Amino acid sequence: MAAATVLSLDSLPSDPLLLILSFLDFRDLVSCSLVSRRLNELTGHNPLWKRLCQKHWLLTEADKGQRGQSWRELFHDFYADLGRYIDYYSTLKKAWDDLKSYLGQKCPRMIASLKEGAKEEELDAIEAQIGCKLPNDYRCSYRIHNGQKLVVPGLMGSMALSNHYRSEDLLDIETAAGGFQQRKGMRQCLPLTFCFHTGLSQYMALESTEGRTRSEIFYHCPDQLAQDPSAIDMFITGSNFTEWFTSYVQNVVTGEYPIIRDQIFKYIHDKKCVATTDNITVSVSTSFLPELSSVHPPHFFFTYRIRIEMAKSALPESACQLDSRYWKITNANGNVEEVQGPGVVGEFPVMTPGKVHEYASCTTFSTTSEYMEGHYTFHRLKNKGEVFDVSIPRFHMVCPPFRESMVRSSSVREAPIAVFNNDNDSDTDNYEDGELHVSESDGVASWPPLTDLVTAHPQRSDWSTAADKALVEERLITRKTTGYRMKVFLQVSVVFVLALIGLGSAIKCYECEDYTGKCSHTVNCAGQNDGCLTLKERNGKIYRQCIRFSDCQTSVLGSMFPQVGSFEHRCCSQDLCNGASVSTARTSVITLLLSLALFWWCIF
Repeated sequence: MAAATVLSLDSLPSDPLLLILSFLDFRDLVSCSLVSRRLNELTGHNPLWKRLCQKHWLLTEADKGQRGQSWRELFHDFYADLGRYIDYYSTLKKAWDDLKSYLGQKCPRMIASLKEGAKEEELDAIEAQIGCKLPNDYRCSYRIHNGQKLVVPGLMGSMALSNHYRSEDLLDIETAAGGFQQRKGMRQCLPLTFCFHTGLSQYMALESTEGRTRSEIFYHCPDQLAQDPSAIDMFITGSNFTEWFTSYVQNVVTGEYPIIRDQIFKYIHDKKCVATTDNITVSVSTSFLPELSSVHPPHFFFTYRIRIEMAKSALPESACQLDSRYWKITNANGNVEEVQGPGVVGEFPVMTPGKVHEYASCTTFSTTSEYMEGHYTFHRLKNKGEVFDVSIPRFHMVCPPFRESMVRSSSVREAPIAVFNNDNDSDTDNYEDGELHVSESDGVASWPPLTDLVTAHPQRSDWSTAADKALVEERLITRKTTGYRMKVFLQVSVVFVLALIGLGSAIKCYECEDYTGKCSHTVNCAGQNDGCLTLKERNGKIYRQCIRFSDCQTSVLGSMFPQVGSFEHRCCSQDLCNGASVSTARTSVITLLLSLALFWWCIF
């Protein structure tokens, strides 16, 4: 009987062994290299490490040629530098590469604002400064790009309405650390984004505290019904940095978020939300505005963008003009409201073959989800008696998930809280002829001020809110209880209020959109608006409204009015100066002089 053949590792051919090794992860390859001399030789096979370099570090032949190293050496060098991020690097690096490639074609100016990646020791220093560990996926992304310069428009999306503009920058790590939160209600929260115009930020929770989960990303929303300033609700935008950033990039590079005038607009379009009537197609996209919304009271603000297009193949005699609109609005409680009115946002567009008309409007609801549908009424240009309706597809507006403050949750157990729920109120109370006019109460004064964030002083680790300042001022004032000082204080306070009235601290402006040049509608400017704007479009249309005086620049106005091609503009900072006579300003000066006279009397 023949002796049995004993097989050893050394006697096995290389090809099947290399095939087996190709299924192993880099950790297993390193382990195999320590088993025997034979496996040590096989695990050094370059194609094995080429696959791993491409998988984990997204390296190419060009990268290898540029460095002049073997694939195994390349992997070793990258692992020595970025090994702690190996589970995130390829996903985040691909997202950054896709974003830069797409924006490089669509809006290259935005790419120029990106900063080079931070160094490992810089991230370690930030952790020591704020006293919290940064999530590894966040650190990994900032090794690739350390956010962007503070510019407009921002990388993380914009939104523009007639009297409201938002554009979020992705903060670099140093600026973000300057805005690290330690105050009650926002403890251990790091800002990711910031908007110059609204003060809006998205935050990331660095610890699981105050009802938040570590790495959760959210817009903070002060509870306007609670007396405690630490009662802060949250609109949640991501469960971790990787999900938050990659989902945003996916929406950008797939065209889900449109590029308008070199900036990313965060509209969401449901591909089913399209309706065609004869030769006219109507499609709708929507967006939620957290900076104008609140959980308490329930006030959810949405904007929607509608595109009306007549097919190029339509006959010339199909030309028509829009006369009116009809809306049927249904909220989450099943309550229905019907609204109708002339035109759309004050316009009566004429549709001809191949023409596209787009406009944006907005609405607010007291329930977390609603939908709208309706139709436009047109007439033919050649035959005004021929009237027909064009369907507007049903589109849903759904509030993002939110979480109530733990302060409110604990107070509910102690005492009953009034809940905003008025079924008799209309969900479109702010509509005027079907189009929303934002009320003054929709301001954003509760968001952290720009100066506290941009300064990013290394010794400053907490932002002051209006509520915090009010508490400090109250404590200081209560200490001054002597009769004489209190009397002088009250007198000076009255004078100060009168002076503010005289100076027009809440400036009043004309607000209209028309072609006539005549305007009688006035508003008291809210929030940070401290000027009046007159903007004249080339076709003669004139826009008058409140504005932040610092925004009176052609580049910023172009972002605020993406629907306007070319224009002339003028800004001023006195009451009704965008259409009123000079006498109004004189009245303010006279009031100021009277206030100063009263001040002199009070002191002496």
